[in-house]
Amino acid sequence: MSLMTTTVSPEAAPAFPEATTGTATGTSDGTATAFVEIRGPEGGWLPVCTPDDLTPGRGVAALLPDGTQAALFADRAGRPYAIGNRDPFTGAQVLSRGLTGSADGRPFVASPLLKQRFDLESGDCLDDPSVSVPVYGVRVRVRVRSND
Repeated sequence: MSLMTTTVSPEAAPAFPEATTGTATGTSDGTATAFVEIRGPEGGWLPVCTPDDLTPGRGVAALLPDGTQAALFADRAGRPYAIGNRDPFTGAQVLSRGLTGSADGRPFVASPLLKQRFDLESGDCLDDPSVSVPVYGVRVRVRVRSND
């Protein structure tokens, strides 16, 4: 199993970082690149990876500027999700390595350690309602660089 980990900061994506993109496409007016961004703890959007980096069924871990970690996932339709990477039952930063699935139409990730399932939309533990993990806002943003 491959594991992707990335460190992000507000300066992580320069105006157009061609060398770090996986979905660049040419347009007549310039070049467009898509980034998956999460809303960081301070409220700003942080670029984490490209949509191509998110494979359904596999997670990506990201180290945020405040030292916390996020786990990013995409479902089969390509919709991205971001939750805290820390398993609250063990304290280990492992949720990005968990197995994804759905229960009653709710997408979840199961911790690879003790197998508790966490809802990817709400962060709630499906096996213990008194426990949850943080949920981060997530979006795919396209940036276009002019050929001028």
